[in-house]
Order: sequence, then C-alpha cells, then structure tokens
Amino acid sequence: MSPNKQKILVAEDEKTLAKALMLKLTKAGYDVTEAHDGEEALALTAANTYDLILTDLVMPKMDGFHFITEYKKKGVHTPVIVLSNLGQDEDVKKAKELGAVDFFVKASTSLAKILELVESRLKS
Repeated sequence: MSPNKQKILVAEDEKTLAKALMLKLTKAGYDVTEAHDGEEALALTAANTYDLILTDLVMPKMDGFHFITEYKKKGVHTPVIVLSNLGQDEDVKKAKELGAVDFFVKASTSLAKILELVESRLKS
C-alpha cells in the first residue's frame, strides 16, 4: 500500500453491497477496509485512522446511530457518510445531529454517485 492512499472504512452488513463498494473504491485508488457490523467498525477505528467512513444504520450487534455516537465520543473529526435504506426525515436528522456529514438512501444512489460523493468529500 502506498503511504498517500486515502483510507476508507465501509461499515455495511449487506455483503453484496459491501463487496461492490470495496471493489469500486479500491479500483478508484482508495485503501478500503470492510466491517460487517457496528462493533467491528468501532474496533477498527480504535486500531486505525481513516480519512472517511461510510456506514449503514441497520446492522447487527451495534446499529449505525450507536456506532456514530461512540465514534464521535473519541473526539475524532473523520467525516462519516450514512448509506441506508432508512430514508425518513427523522432518521436523516438524527444521523446528522450525531455527526454524519451526508446521508444517502442506498436504493436510490448508484455506486458511481457514491464514488463521486466520496471523492468530493475527500477533496474538501
């Protein structure tokens, strides 16, 4: 791995989507780590630093809301983007109040669009 590769953590329990995100982001030149639940994601953030985190909200062991809450308690300023099929206004509002910088509904956001959003967030 080259030292200037930006690191992304993908916390997603849907293995098919997680794999597709990993492939898309890796092909774009990012160093991507995968977690399949909130607890695993939190453990990975304790051992590594990331430039960006993509998280689902509905995951086993620890949901995305709890993950964001626990992660932000560390005082880290890594941007967190939520990708979820929960698209209700209250879910979006809660995620952003907890510290998410963006919120996208998986069912209506293509992988190409996610890559575009990741790239623009990492450049800013």
